[in-house]
Amino acid sequence: MQRMGMVIGLKAEKIDEYKRLHAAVWPEILALISSCNIRNYSIYLREPENLLFGSWEYHGNDFDDDMAKMAANIDNKKWWAVCMPCQQPLATRKEGEWWAMMDEVFHHD
Repeated sequence: MQRMGMVIGLKAEKIDEYKRLHAAVWPEILALISSCNIRNYSIYLREPENLLFGSWEYHGNDFDDDMAKMAANIDNKKWWAVCMPCQQPLATRKEGEWWAMMDEVFHHD
């Protein structure tokens, strides 16, 4: 198992929409997340900076393959089409990232 975290900005005018979308995530998206070996997935919002922090546990053997499966899914493409316009990627993210991946510097069970 690997714990992972990521961060992205949220457009101020889209906060209510983003909260509404995530209060009722489509069942097919939840099933896809699980099928891609992601568990204990949470997204947090920090206002007034409007930063989203996502964290999860990855329980698979090939993260890149699972993420390719997720990206190719037609339902997920539709989900991203409504969520991504709410987000503001960090200018400092690595090439190819939408959400900027983070390094874990501390964990305690």
